[in-house]
Amino acid sequence: MNEPLRGTDASPPSGDLESRPGGQPGDRGPLGLYLHIPFCEAICNYCNFNRGLLDVGLKRRYLHALHQELEGASTASSQVPADSLFFGGGTPSVLDPDEVRALVAHCRSAVNLAPGAEITLEVNPETVSPERLDGYRKGGVNRLSLGVQSFRDEDLSRLGRLHTAARAVEAFRVARAAGFEDISIDLMVWLPEQTVEEWLESVETLVELDPDHVSFYLLELYPNAPLKDEMARGGWAQAPQDRAADMYHVGVDRLAAAGYEQYEISNAAHAGRRSRHNLKYWSDGAWVGFGCGAHSTCAGERWQNVSGIGDYIDLVDEGRAPVGNHRRLSMEERLTDTMFLGLRLSDGIDMGAVRRQYGVDVWSRWGSELAPFVESGLLVRKSDRLRLTRSGMLLANEVMQVFVS
Repeated sequence: MNEPLRGTDASPPSGDLESRPGGQPGDRGPLGLYLHIPFCEAICNYCNFNRGLLDVGLKRRYLHALHQELEGASTASSQVPADSLFFGGGTPSVLDPDEVRALVAHCRSAVNLAPGAEITLEVNPETVSPERLDGYRKGGVNRLSLGVQSFRDEDLSRLGRLHTAARAVEAFRVARAAGFEDISIDLMVWLPEQTVEEWLESVETLVELDPDHVSFYLLELYPNAPLKDEMARGGWAQAPQDRAADMYHVGVDRLAAAGYEQYEISNAAHAGRRSRHNLKYWSDGAWVGFGCGAHSTCAGERWQNVSGIGDYIDLVDEGRAPVGNHRRLSMEERLTDTMFLGLRLSDGIDMGAVRRQYGVDVWSRWGSELAPFVESGLLVRKSDRLRLTRSGMLLANEVMQVFVS
């Protein structure tokens, strides 16, 4: 799950579940809800998400705690409509359909999940079956995010994935047959030993399948990633950065030719199929997360639940809010987050809207620092709109440092 938040270090609030932060999100639209499912059948060698190996007994206790947390939040959140629900992980598709159905139903009743809400479940290909997907759909899930990463077996083997390329293709077709009309596929770019031509093989297979949405992420190796050691032992290497840039450009071009519109640095979709939930992260929206390690940003507050599965269960069982850190955001922090995250969107930032919302003239405030990026072709300033160019998207972190104090 993509939760692009900077960490916080404030002390956690005390009190029971009903005292957790929350409230009206202001005028930025309905809430998004996020449920974190931290269990996986195997741990990928590149993954740095909050997850652990599946234990059936622990899963049962965790789901009980998750329902309790939802119930405890109902008092604060029942009047705030939510138009999206995202099951992230981990591997949410380790949940049985009845478990997913129960969580969706609880969100509808306790946290005011609106009719017609976008309800996304992350799914790994090896967990897919017609019966399972039919159960998810009947339980309320109307959007799948299929974690393929590559349609080449060599890549999948190096990443420690459990599925094969053929299994990924079959999983997509089974999902279509089960009635899912909104499916996203995740691919990874800049894999060990990957060439531009090999990357395009995966893109071509995706285009043939014609999902409604695609996410494409450059592989980032965190410091202690087991994949780093495996790369050293195997003599594998990532291509030079300029070759990674070529992969990105040709991939986006091929997707555009197939009718996909890039709307964010790492996301493209057919018309009407942008991720309603993820857009909240980049568009100054509000969302509330449940489960261990889940982030929330709402009503000018930001908080994160404790990361440990056991710690989370214990706190909820004691009737305490499982919040690990919490703070109220200053207007300056909200402003810089709006700039930092908004530039990820292909449409960029509406500087007029920023001026109305925060009373700040963007170019007067940051223009001297942004001008060199405009001159070098990484950033475009046109009327009241500020956006990254395609080349600028590859160097987004450099541009965004302007807004980081």
